[in-house]
Parts: sequence; structure tokens; C-alpha cells
Amino acid sequence: MRRISRITVAGAATASLALALSACGGTSSESSSESKGDKGLAIAYDVGGKGDQSFNDAAYAGLEQAKKEFGYETQDVEPTEGETDADKQQRLESLAKQGYNPVVGVGYAYAAAVKGASEKFPDTTFGIVDDSTVEAENVADLVFSEEEASYLAGVAAARSTESNVVGFVGGVDIPLIHKFQAGFEQGVKDTNPKAKVLSQYLTQTAEEGGFSSPDKGKTAAEGQIEKKADVVYAAAGLSGQGVIEAAAANKVWAIGVDSDQYRQEALAKYKDSILTSAMKDVAKAVYNLAKSVEDGKPETGIVRGDLKTGEVSLSNSNPKFADDAELQEAIETAKEKIIKGEIKVKSS
Repeated sequence: MRRISRITVAGAATASLALALSACGGTSSESSSESKGDKGLAIAYDVGGKGDQSFNDAAYAGLEQAKKEFGYETQDVEPTEGETDADKQQRLESLAKQGYNPVVGVGYAYAAAVKGASEKFPDTTFGIVDDSTVEAENVADLVFSEEEASYLAGVAAARSTESNVVGFVGGVDIPLIHKFQAGFEQGVKDTNPKAKVLSQYLTQTAEEGGFSSPDKGKTAAEGQIEKKADVVYAAAGLSGQGVIEAAAANKVWAIGVDSDQYRQEALAKYKDSILTSAMKDVAKAVYNLAKSVEDGKPETGIVRGDLKTGEVSLSNSNPKFADDAELQEAIETAKEKIIKGEIKVKSS
């Protein structure tokens, strides 16, 4: 049974509020023209928006699952170029005013906005993906041990390279992406001490396009490939598509991130060059938050996904990867050691 307060608020939503939401960013409504008076999950996308074949699309998959299972209205909202924290907060507040619950900001950039909106709407559950700094009774910090999946990606790269040179391309030079780099480099070195890791960040800030510029990713990957890298791992959001394109063009391996990029329709023509993907189950985290609200027991505080919970992992979609028995054994061994604490994976 959903809370009466939400139904009341949802019934009071007005056209002016909808207009305010539109002014804050493009929307993709999953609702019918007539409100059921019982609104559910809403998500506000990170840089790159829906269609990034990665982080944001994983959040959308969680929204779709919740919509299907609970039969309620949902909303997903695109970011706008050059927006401020105040713009993000207004977007989240508009969703809360309309009666959506929970309201999720997809990405660490929503930290200030989630904190501000959660204070104004204490009866709404908010979620933020990839940030653990928002401390509030009605906020769930949905975080992941990305370094653990990245370690396994490093094992895969180290056992797949023929040149003993592999690459890492990070979208933006921030602590979150440092976790991907640290785990990957450790996995490579522990598996093949002779291997060299070339690491590069595309930009210093997200506003410069580090997560949303496939051309930047392609150029970076081409530079690493010229230096003999034959496996390149990208943790760069939409920019990672350029890395995958460069790998395919040069007949080397790419390792995807966040979602199973081998299965992404937009990347289908490159899939034979995608060895695996270091995944974090943003879809499951978003869905679980929605379910917790639906069940009347909203998640709050830090909610972490890791190898032990199964919310970070490597994909097995590429048959060349899945059918390599020695590689799979090495990855499984490393996974078990991480879960048992025998391998301590660095996060920076």
C-alpha cells in the first residue's frame, strides 16, 4: 500500500508544475494522459542523458522494470547543457511536487541538488547514484565497488594482451573514476607484472565533455593503440563509444563499462571487438529503491553493491570471452579471493 500523503500530493499536481519541469530539462514521460493519482519512480539523468548505452541507460532499465511490475506512472528527465546545481535541484523538486516517489538523481553531480531537495520534501524518498556524501533520513546513497569489477577487467586484459600493453581511458579526472583506474591497474599488474598500463583522462570536469564526447574517447584510444595497446578499457560514459569504435577499427579489444555493451543495439556493429564489460547493476539498485518505497520500507543511507552482492561483475556475452576456460578460471579465482578478503582492491 503506497502512502496516502503521496496520493494526495500527486492529485494536486498542476499544469504549471509540469511546465516548470519542462523548463529544467527535456522529459520523457512514461505516464498516460490521465493520472492514476499514484505516481512512482522518477529519474533525472546525468551528463550524456538517455541513449548513452551505459550508465544512464542502466538507470532507465530499472525504471522500466519498476513501471512494469508496479503499474504506476514514471518520469525520466534529461539534463540541459551548462546547468547549475540550482537547476538540478529545481528539477528534483518539481518531480517531488508532482507526487513522484522515489526521485533519483543519476550521478554524483546531483549531490547538492539531492541534499537541498530532500530537505524541502522530507516525505519523499530521494536516491543518488554514485555518491556517498548526502546524509539525510530520506536519501539512499546508491554506491558501488567499481574497483572490484575493474580489477577483474584488469585480469581479463592482462591475460588477453599479446603486446603486454593495455590502456585505460577515464572520462573525467575525479575520485569516482580513479576507482575504475586503480582496480584495473591492480588487476593487470597482479596477473601480468610485465604488462604496461597506459592511462588517460579526457577532461578535468564533466562540463568539458569527458562523459559525453565519443570523439574525445576515439582520439584517446587511437593514441594508446598507436603505442601498442591491444586492450583498452573505458570508464567514460558516452565517450566510451568512441573508444570501442577505435578498438574495432584497429582490430584490438575494448572493455566496456557499467552496462553489458556487447548487447547494446547502438554498438552492435562493434560487438565482436568488445571482450567484456565491467558492469555495475544500476538498474537493480534503482529498481530496489523503488520496490522499497512500494513496500513501505524505503531504503536510506549508503546502499552498496559489490561482487559479494552480485551488483558488480563482468559480462560473459562475447563467446570468445565466455568460452576461454583458462581466462574464466583466472577471473573466478580472483573474484573469490576478493570476496573472501584475500585480495584487497585499491580504490585510488
